[in-house]
This record gives sequence, C-alpha cells and structure tokens, in this order.
Amino acid sequence: MSKEGDVRKEVSRAYARAVTTPIPRNGCCGKSLTTKGAAASLAGYTSEGLKSLPAEAALNAFGCGNPVAFGEIQEGDVVLDLGSGAGIDLLLAAKKVGPNGRVIGIDMTDEMIAKAEENIRAAGLGNVEVRKGIIEDLPVEDASVDWVISNCVINLSPEKPKVFSEIARVLKPGGQMLISDIVVKELPDWIRQSAELYASCIAGAISEEEYLRGLQAAGMNDVEVRDRLVYDASQLSVFVDSEIENVKTACCCSTALDSDTVKRVLNDVTGKIWSAMIYGRKPPV
Repeated sequence: MSKEGDVRKEVSRAYARAVTTPIPRNGCCGKSLTTKGAAASLAGYTSEGLKSLPAEAALNAFGCGNPVAFGEIQEGDVVLDLGSGAGIDLLLAAKKVGPNGRVIGIDMTDEMIAKAEENIRAAGLGNVEVRKGIIEDLPVEDASVDWVISNCVINLSPEKPKVFSEIARVLKPGGQMLISDIVVKELPDWIRQSAELYASCIAGAISEEEYLRGLQAAGMNDVEVRDRLVYDASQLSVFVDSEIENVKTACCCSTALDSDTVKRVLNDVTGKIWSAMIYGRKPPV
C-alpha cells in the first residue's frame, strides 16, 4: 500500500472507532472525556438547528464550521459534501435544496456511511444519498453539481491538490464551493509527525496561502477566505479535547495521548491554528 493509502487507512480506522465506540459517562483510563459532538456549537451550529436533526447526527459531528449556513444554497440545487461523515451537513443541505434538489455525500468509512444512512432515514429525507469513495477520486460525474461543501475534512487528505482538482471537475460551470477547514500558520515537526494529531485534524493542515494557491491552480476563480475563527486557548482546548480524545482514542487507552502531550499541543499551536471558511467559483463557460 502507498504512503497515501496508509494515511487514509489510519484516518478511516480512527473515525470508524469514533462513530461506533460508546464512551462511558465517566470516561476511561481514569480521566473524563469530552462528549462526542462537543465541538458542534464551537463550529457554528445553533441549538435550534441541531434540534431539528436526529440526535445521532449532532452527537457524531466532527466539523470546524457550518458551510451550509454560510453558503447561498438554493432550492433545487445539487450539493456535494466531501467527507460527509454521520451526515449533519447532508441533512441541513437537504432542507435547503428541497424536494426538487439533491444532496450527495462522499465518505470512505463504512461505519460513517451506515450512520449517515441511519440518520437520513430517521429524518425522513428522500433527496439525499451517500456514496463510498475517496475525495481525491470522487465517484461523481463531471460538471454535475451546483455546490461543493466540506467540513474539516480536506486537511486529512494526503493528496490535497487532487482534491482541489476534483472539486473543479465535478462543479458545473459557474458552480460554487464553500469549505470549512482547519488551517495553520506553522506547526512544529513533532506535531506533523504524529499519527494521532493527523487523524485529529491538526497535523495535516496547511496554510491559508497554500490552500488558496491550490484551488487557483486547479482552475477555481474568486478564491477567498470569507470567515475565520482563530482559536484562543479555551476554544482550542475544546477542539483538541473533542477531536483527539474522541476521534483517535475512543477509549483505546493504549493509544491515548497523555495529558502532558495534550498540554504541549495547546502550548505549541495556540494562535497558530484556526478554522477558515474558504470560497471559490468555477469559471462559467
């Protein structure tokens, strides 16, 4: 298996554990864990919006933003969600596009797909489907979608230029993208080399500048950062607790990061990591 394939395999395993492993109320390994989905409010989801969704969709949300709320998705649009996970953004987008629109989710993890399909059935929606695939090679026709959205997923890709090219390929001429993702100013080498921190949306993140250049090189126009949330120490602590403790460890105590390492992460990345809302448009014909 290639290095890129190994990375994807490890990320998939981490998220499969996250969505299938129940966490005891009092945590494990002698410490209390952040509840799964605790970062949802930090990501910009309102309590009112979450109440309209199946509880499991919010419980298993691992995003860093809310691209559906900030996008200009219209009734009748076709929306593609890269790394759709348990389906929180699929469900929100489905309500916006209505019965004449369509929402497609792409995920590489069987357990996530099963959870998303469960949530779609619970919501009673017939305009949503989830396809298995990787975001570097989308199982989607050329020029077939009006919007591409993604929520804290592209940072996990080991081949980001391929993702950017795929976004441009599947969008209709004039189609738009809005992506929430983690970006960084700089990261120490020890963080870059950590498998746990890669699966936790930190070690694989790139800079805003690299992100924008990559999208422009793929042929996207009007590329810009529309919003930012630079995490302060307390916000970063919530994000790190939610992503590291719940995504990677899921009570597999032998792989858990110890408290000193978590403190070192917070010390080394506070002020250097943030959630960015990145927009782009495919040129019209």
